[in-house]
Amino acid sequence: MLERRKPITLEEAQAKLVALKLPQQVETIAISDANHRVLAEDALAAYDYPNFRRSGYDGYAIRDADDHDFPKNFHVVGEIQAGATFDGDLGENETARIMTGAFVPDNAAKVIMLEQTRSVPDQPDAVKIMVSQDRDNITPAGSEFKAGALLIAAGTELNPGGLSLLTAFGATEVNVYRQPRVAIVTTGTELLQSGDAPQPGKIFNSNGPLIANLVAESGAIVTETIQLIDDFELLQTNLERLKKTNDLIITDGGVSVGDFDYLATTARDSDQLLFNKLKMRPGSVTTAFVDDDTLIFALSGNPGACYTGFYLFTEPLLRRWVHQPSRSQKVSARLARVYPKTNGYDKVLRGVYQLVDGHYQVQLNGSDVSGALGNLQSTTCLFKIPHSHEPLPLHSEVETWLLPFK
Repeated sequence: MLERRKPITLEEAQAKLVALKLPQQVETIAISDANHRVLAEDALAAYDYPNFRRSGYDGYAIRDADDHDFPKNFHVVGEIQAGATFDGDLGENETARIMTGAFVPDNAAKVIMLEQTRSVPDQPDAVKIMVSQDRDNITPAGSEFKAGALLIAAGTELNPGGLSLLTAFGATEVNVYRQPRVAIVTTGTELLQSGDAPQPGKIFNSNGPLIANLVAESGAIVTETIQLIDDFELLQTNLERLKKTNDLIITDGGVSVGDFDYLATTARDSDQLLFNKLKMRPGSVTTAFVDDDTLIFALSGNPGACYTGFYLFTEPLLRRWVHQPSRSQKVSARLARVYPKTNGYDKVLRGVYQLVDGHYQVQLNGSDVSGALGNLQSTTCLFKIPHSHEPLPLHSEVETWLLPFK
C-alpha cells in the first residue's frame, strides 16, 4: 500500500528541478554536424577578416595620384579575379581589371565601377574611365573582425549563419555542450504496438511517439524507446539497464495509486524523491526522482497530462542541460473566454492565443480532459487557472506559456 503523498505546487516542483546539478559535458564535433548545437566556449577570430583588401564591385583599380582629370584613358596591366592576387604596384595611369571580392593591389586607392568605364577602340589593353566616385569601393582588411575579436559567444545556439561565419575562418570543428541522452519507457498492459489490430480494452501507444518527438525538438538525443507491460520486475530490470547509459529516463504511465502503478513504488524507494504529487490538474501524479545518479521523470499516462507535464517540467530541464533557456515563452495573457469551472487545485489548460493591440489573449482549445489528445496538434499555449471558488472574470490576467514550434 502506497503511503500518503504530500502535494507541492507547480512552482515548487519547478524550483526543485532547477536546483538539481546536471552533469554537463563538452564535446568536439564537426562543423557540418553543429547546426542547433550550443557553443561551449567563445569563438574568436583567428586573424583579421577580411584578411586582405577586397573590391566591392566589378571595375578597375586606380591609384590616388591618378584620380583626376576625367574622362581619360588608363593602361590595363592585369586582371584580378576572385581568388587571385596582384604582384607589384600600379604605375602612372595604370589600372587593373578587378572582380567583386577580389584582392586589391597594395597601392590602389579606389575601384571605379565597371559602369563608369568605356572600351577604347583599337586599344584592347586600354580603358577609358569616365568619372571618379566619392566612395573607394574597397573593403579594408579587418573591417569586420580584428584578430582575437569575439565571433560568437559561448552559450549561443548555433544556426546556419553562425556556422557560415566559423567556416569563413577555416574552422572544421567546434566545441559544444553534449546533448543529454534520454531513454523513453511507456508502460501499460493495455498498450498496443503500432501495426497491431485494434482490440477491446486496448489502446495504441500514442504517448511514446509524442514524448520522443518532444525530446528531439528540445535538443536531446533519444537513445531508446521501449514499451512494457505492467510488470514490476520487468520494469526494474529495464530501468537498471537504462540508468547505465542515459542522463535521463522519461517514463509514461504507472505513477498513480493503482495496484499496477509500479513507477510510484520505484519512486518511493529511490535515492532521492523530488516530488510525486502536484497541486495541479492535469498531471497531479507527475513524479521526479533520482536513483543511482540518474534522473527519472515519470509523466502521466493521460495524453493531455503527459503533454502538459513535458512542457512545464521536462523541456526546461533538457534545455538547461545544454545551457539554454526553455523555448516556451512565459507571458501574461487575458482570458478571451471565461473558463466556467472552479478548482481545488490550479488547472493548466491547453489553449490557443492571439496578440490583439499589444496584449495576448488566450482561451481553452477544445477539451480540458486530461485523457484527450485531439487538441494537441492545434494547441499553441498552456495557461493556468488558479484554484478558486468562483470562475475567473472575462479578461482576467493569467500565466501563459507560449509553446515553441507552433
